[in-house]
Amino acid sequence: MKNVYSVGQVNHYVRNMFTQDYFLRKVYVKGEVSNCKYHTSGHIYFSLKDETGTISCVMFAGHRRGLAFRMKDGDKVVVGGTVDVYERDGRYQLYAKEITLEGAGALYERYLALKQELEDMGMFAQEYKQPIPHFIRTLGVVTAPTGAAVQDIRNIAGRRNPYLQIILYPALVQGEGAAESIVKGIQMLDDAGVDVIIVGRGGGSIEDLWAFNEEIVARAIFECRTPVISAVGHETDFTIADFVADLRAPTPSAAAELAVDDFCSVMESFRIYRERMQRGMNSKVELFAARLTAYETKLKYLSPESILREKRQYAADLEERLCASMEYKLTEKRHELAVWIQRFEGLSPLKKLNGGYAFVSAPSGHAVTEISQVKKGDRLSIAVTDGTIEAVADSIRREER
Repeated sequence: MKNVYSVGQVNHYVRNMFTQDYFLRKVYVKGEVSNCKYHTSGHIYFSLKDETGTISCVMFAGHRRGLAFRMKDGDKVVVGGTVDVYERDGRYQLYAKEITLEGAGALYERYLALKQELEDMGMFAQEYKQPIPHFIRTLGVVTAPTGAAVQDIRNIAGRRNPYLQIILYPALVQGEGAAESIVKGIQMLDDAGVDVIIVGRGGGSIEDLWAFNEEIVARAIFECRTPVISAVGHETDFTIADFVADLRAPTPSAAAELAVDDFCSVMESFRIYRERMQRGMNSKVELFAARLTAYETKLKYLSPESILREKRQYAADLEERLCASMEYKLTEKRHELAVWIQRFEGLSPLKKLNGGYAFVSAPSGHAVTEISQVKKGDRLSIAVTDGTIEAVADSIRREER
């Protein structure tokens, strides 16, 4: 019997082959763009072609950051991404993560190589990004002192918070020694204890922006204890500094807006909250004042004072009745006690003894009431009022009745 597999099983097997191929996990492909379509979902579907063939490509909306220009049919581009199989259709395609125009030459190749190296080292990892603090007091800026970037930052930061202190490190941002100057500025402002550092410059070509692609600049940003915002060039310009910084701003002006909270809007928020609190407090005071007035009115008609007086009188009456009842009971019991005392006196053996009678007991201690209890010669005890007489039975005679 031949083994028969489903279409899905075959497509899944082929996809696993692609997934396990290290070469296809990260590949750069150059070619001409064709059939380029920007979908409403944000995804971009296109093909890359050259004289030897065509490959289908897609860039998902989440990776649009890797595209710094509006791509169109006929563009010569270099696409970096992963080759994988779309199981449903049984075809492979290139999943693009970054797209750049071809023609930057050796400089662009250096950029890609360093970017890949630093990314593999984890310097772009999100877990190393520091949050940008709110309501900062001091802002450090590393840029050229005469460029448009510093002026934009000053204007916007000053408008948003006129009490903010801005410390400028006048750095070289282009040409020989620019990278070292930028590094020194970052380190000095970090040691100065500013709250946030903006590193950037205006737009330009890849050659003009190259200082921000140097490894020493990337390492200085990564090792900086102060949160760093990268603001290099225009919105479509991407440098290695953008990837390693804690936050990337599309322009220096945007960096100032991200770093500096709007003081006026904050104060306006405080004013609104204060008014809300005041209105709420006034409303509560009025509510409880009205309740207090209502309770006062009720107390006038339902005063507890009269109830207390009534209860106090009732308690006094109960106390008087209780005392009278107790006195009556005591008198009654005294009378009963006197009667019982008289009864017991009539039955008292001491009273009998005082009348001349005696109590005779045998040696066993039992009372002698009949002659049959005594024999001649028995010792007897005779109790009288003032003592006991010891006697011996000499003779015994029975009295005739």
